This record gives sequence, structure tokens and C-alpha cells, in this order.
Amino acid sequence: RQRTLLPDPSSSSAVLDRVTERQTPAVQCRWRQVATAMEFLLDSIPMVSLAAAVAVLYARVSSSLLRPGLPRLVALLPLFPFLAAAPLALTSSAIVRGTAAFFLTWLCAFKLALLAAGRGPLDPALPVLPFVFTSLLPVKLRPSGAGAPKAKPLPSLLSCAAKVAVIAAILRLYQYNARLHPYARRAVYGVHIYCFLDLFFPCIAAAAGALGMETEPQFDRPYLASSLRDFWGRRWNLMVSAVLRPSVYDPVRARAGSPAGVLATFLVSGLMHEGMVYYLSLRRPDGGMTAFFLLHGACCVAEGWCARRWAARGWPSPPRAVATVIVVVFVAGTAFWLFFPPLCKDGGEEKLLEEWAAVAAFFLDAGRKINGIVRSTD
Repeated sequence: RQRTLLPDPSSSSAVLDRVTERQTPAVQCRWRQVATAMEFLLDSIPMVSLAAAVAVLYARVSSSLLRPGLPRLVALLPLFPFLAAAPLALTSSAIVRGTAAFFLTWLCAFKLALLAAGRGPLDPALPVLPFVFTSLLPVKLRPSGAGAPKAKPLPSLLSCAAKVAVIAAILRLYQYNARLHPYARRAVYGVHIYCFLDLFFPCIAAAAGALGMETEPQFDRPYLASSLRDFWGRRWNLMVSAVLRPSVYDPVRARAGSPAGVLATFLVSGLMHEGMVYYLSLRRPDGGMTAFFLLHGACCVAEGWCARRWAARGWPSPPRAVATVIVVVFVAGTAFWLFFPPLCKDGGEEKLLEEWAAVAAFFLDAGRKINGIVRSTD
């Protein structure tokens, strides 16, 4: 009987059907959720990771031999189609595929483009491990030396535990998702995304620290932002800002001014988010993400103009608490309107919820097994 429960990769669905055909519907559902989570682990993640590591090692070697500019760009050019196609090999999970697309198709591709120009966070003089780590993951190494800015501490263990508890509560709440108002569901999704990212990125930073690398934080309490410019430029997903600033904002600002640089940066961010929607859903984007980011770019430009006029007239700034509430309400309201609908339409919402339920079932099942082993050894 023990052998019959072991899944044969060539006929896993048939084996699962034989195992669950005599179980109750609830048990069958749990088995299928655990099996779906196991597919995440049996996916092409190792091969994609290995291929991506080889690609960035080639980038390091070629960049060390060629000067920045056209020669280096020509050498790195074949890597960009690979980075765009690699996430599509991860077929079993939309979440894994979307995460890989964010790491490779967006961040890694932009870092390599900056490397071709001799700019950005990558440098062929970096040791092999920091170069690969910085290329493939959403991290930025902290400058060392006497003039380097003081490092911000990583989130405390209590903060991480609180985010784990929030995510666990949200996964439980998803069981009643059909009873929630659409705006309430999207508010829950927003909290889930923030807690997941703000927990995931510090884990990567901790791994980097264990390997002797110091990294900069990726979030800085975005819920305390006092303006849209503060939210996007200094608090939310700072790795994206770190690659868009030298690759889009600075060149456009030098030629057309700061407002054009801001709009161009938000336009590129919107287009890249459209790409992330495609990787998550494998559907043609509808332009909602681009509209969301263009709206925020235009509002950032208008906000800066108003702030300068406000200061020129000597008027006092609004209370920080009031400004923070306005920013949170505006970001949430526009996200409900434009950001979340592309992710939720045509069954995308149900697919993502099923995957999160499978992940939760997998860890719950693993926790029960570990608890049973611990109890048996007492």
C-alpha cells in the first residue's frame, strides 16, 4: 500500500484518482491540493534556474572582455529572448511563472541592459556569487566603505511573524471569498500581495547575508507614505525604482525634462506589468495596468507642481496623517478600478486562489507530518 501511494510522474493523475476514489469529497479535495503543490516542486524550476545562472555567467565573462556600449550590447543581445521565454517553461503554476517573469524577464533583463551601457547594479568585477545573486534575484547590494549610507535594518522577527499570521488568516478568509464584496476582496488581495512580498524579499536578503552580502531593503513601510512620489520613489518595491531610474528616468529627463522622465518611467512600468499579467494568465493584456501607472505618473507630476507652488506661497504643508490617508485611499481606489481587474477576469481570480489554497494545504500537511514525527520521538 505504501508503494501505491507514491506518484509516478508519468501517470500522476491516474495514481491520484486511484488513491482518492474511495475517500470523502473533502479528503479528495485536500489530496488534490497537496498534489498540486507537489507539482510546483516537480516543475522545471531547477532547469530554468540552472539555465538562467549559466546565462548571467556568460554575461559576466563577456562584459569583462568587452567595453560598455555597442560591443557589449551585441554580446548580451541573445540573452534577452531567453529571459523572455524562460518563465513559460514553468507550466504548472501561474504564481511561480509570474514570479520568475518578474525576476528574469523584467529585473534581470533591465539589469543586463544597464550592464551593456556600463551602468546599474551589475559590474563584471563583482565576484561570481554576488554577480549571479544580484542578476537573478530582486536584490541590490549595499555599497561598502566609509562613505556608504547606513544600512536600514531588516524586518524584525516579530514583524515577519505578524506577516505570516496575516497571510495565514487571509488564506483562511479565501474560503469565504464568494461572500465578500468585490472591493473587500481586492483590499484583501492588496494586503496579501504586500505581506507576501515584504516577507519574501527579506528572506532573500537573509540568504544573501548568510553568504556574506549586504543588501538594501525593498520596502520601507509604504502605508506611511506622505505623497505619491514618496510611495513610488522611496517606499514601494525599491528594486524596480533602482532599475527604472537609470534606464528610463535619467535618460529621458536629460533630454526632455523631469515631467517627461516621470511619465516615461510610469509608462514603462505599466507595460512591464502588462507583461506580468500575460505570464500569470497567458491572456492578452487589456491595457488596464498601463492606464493605472500612467494615471499615477500624471498624478505624481501634478503633485510635484502643486507642491512647488504651495511652498512658493509659503503655505503650510498638510498634516502628515491627513496626507498619508489621502495617499492610501487614492492608491487603493485606483488599484480597485484599474490594477486588480486584469488579474481577476476570465477565471484568473479563481485560478490564483486555487493555487494559494494548494500551497496552504501543502504546508499544513507538511506541518502535521513534522508534528507527528516530533511526537513519535518524545
